[in-house]
Order: sequence, then structure tokens, then C-alpha cells
Amino acid sequence: MEPATRGADVLKPLPHTPSTPVAHMTRPRTAAMEAVEDIAYGSIAGVVGKYIEYPFDTVKVRLQSQPDHLPLRYRGPLDCFAQSIRADGFLGLYRGISAPLVGAALENSSLFFWERLGRAAIYASGYTPRDQPLALSALWMTGAFSGAMTSFILTPVELVKCKIQVPETKGGVVRAPLRPIPVIKDIWRHQGLRGFWHGQLGTFLRESGGGAAWFGSKETVTKLFRQWNERSAAEAGSSSRPAAANDDDPLPLWQQAVAGASAGMSYNFLFFPADTIKSRMQTTPIWEGPAQHRTFAAEARALWHQAGIKGFYRGCGITVLRSVPSSAFIFMVYDGLKKHLPMQ
Repeated sequence: MEPATRGADVLKPLPHTPSTPVAHMTRPRTAAMEAVEDIAYGSIAGVVGKYIEYPFDTVKVRLQSQPDHLPLRYRGPLDCFAQSIRADGFLGLYRGISAPLVGAALENSSLFFWERLGRAAIYASGYTPRDQPLALSALWMTGAFSGAMTSFILTPVELVKCKIQVPETKGGVVRAPLRPIPVIKDIWRHQGLRGFWHGQLGTFLRESGGGAAWFGSKETVTKLFRQWNERSAAEAGSSSRPAAANDDDPLPLWQQAVAGASAGMSYNFLFFPADTIKSRMQTTPIWEGPAQHRTFAAEARALWHQAGIKGFYRGCGITVLRSVPSSAFIFMVYDGLKKHLPMQ
């Protein structure tokens, strides 16, 4: 990630006189342009990551949302994959991806946008001088702030996604696959505006804690790689190599991928129980009104009585596995676009 102070830098052009023609003028970078980059490039990175991870996400949600009053339908991720492909074909795993694509664009652009604002706020508070990089502890804090703000955007999108991924059963009959617009209309008709934020507490816990882990792990691993590169360069007799001295220079591609993958694994593993409870809350039938919905605590108790601690981590393995390529590509695409296609 590039330093937050970059948005405050203004490059002054050389004075123009008739005897000294100006060959080149550099436009200043503004906070507004930084925000546009965050939104545009974060959206592109999010869409790329969503196409990679969506089949695994469908399996995860189906594993998480198995009813507590019935025998388990799936024995594990592989069995869920097999049953899903037999029933709907491989493309069935991409059922309802249109809403999640919009959600991924919103989520990632929002995460990068609010994380940059969090960095700027820390500099503005005087906690860290503007000419110094933020400490890792501060970067974990900006990640938590970013996730908390993003959760309010993400809950309605994930609610629609979960309704589509897990077919509803009414009177023992599985309803036909749902589509985003009818789902949105049904939620509004049965539950009103408030219904779109059903499961908000679970999303808030997952995103605030997960955001801290996502950005914090990425920056921690990046710092470790930079230190390792500096030591390697020094041992090779080239300690003045620019890549080791300048934190703005990109890491080698494989190191960027490892840093991004570590971010995804940390995000998905550490707060997975909150995500499980949220998924169960968001896959309740649409026709049930708010009065019939379980609270976050009630859903957690029901799951504990059904399956114990293992129930909270149902689908965790496949979720962590899918996050490795997804998060690696998200950060590589975002950082690559910011570096090679700056909006200046």
C-alpha cells in the first residue's frame, strides 16, 4: 500500500520564462483523485477476486446454513461440491453472482477508501508525524476502522447473496432459484427497510476484526519481506539497491502474492464464527418477519447446542483455501493499477 502522505504532496512546476521553455508539467495529486483511484481500482480488484472465490463461497454458505433441527445434508466441503454439481452443474455454483459482483466492487473500493482516510486521520491527529511511516499497530487500527465502516454497505448485499445461494424450502418443497431483484422486493415487502440490515452485528464483527487482520497482515508480511530483501542485498554487497531503500517500490510479484494471501487467510480464519452466525441469520425464510428472527446471541446458542464449537467453523477450511488466490490477486491488481495507471 502506498503511504497516506502521498495524497498531500504537491509538486511545484519550474517557473516558466521565454528563455527556459517548459517541457513537462506535473499535475499535483489531490485527495479527490486519491478517492477516485480507491473506488475505481478497488472495484476492479474486487470483481477479479470475486470470480475466483465465488464457487467456494457458495459451498461455504451452504455448509454454514444447514438447519439445526434437521440432520446435516452435507458431510463436508467435497460432498457439498459433489451434490451441488450433480443438482445444478458447475455453473450452478455461480448462481446469483451478479449481486456479489456489485458487492465485491463496493466492498473493496470501500475498504481501500476508508483505510486511506484512516491513515490520513492518524496523521492529522499528530499521533504520527507526517514525514514518518505509520507503525504496524496503527495500520491494524486503520484496517479495523475501514472494516467497520464497510460493514454497513456490505450487510444488504450479503443478505441478498445468501438468499440466492441457499434455496428456500417451504412445506417440504424447494423453491425455484431466486434472482436479485425479486429477493430485494420480497425483503422490502415482508421486512421493510430494516430487514436489509438483518445480520448487521455479525457483519460488523467480521469486517472490523477481519479488516484489521486483512490490512495488518498484508502490511506486516510486506515489512518482513522488505527487511529480508535489505539483508539479502547487504549480504550480496549491494546494500544501496533502490528497492530495499524505498518503501514505495513494489516487492517482487511472488512476495506481493504471499503478502496478499496471508491477508486473506488471517481475515477469514480469525473471525469465522461471526460469519457463520451471520450466514445462518441471513438464510432464514424471507416471509418470516423481524419478530420471528433470532438475535445474534440466540443464533449462536442454537448452533452451540446443535454442533458445539465445530459448528462455528463449518466450512472454514474451504473458505481459508479460497482466500489465498483471491486476496493475492486483489492486492496485486489494486497495487499494480495504482502504480502503473495513476490518475494524475
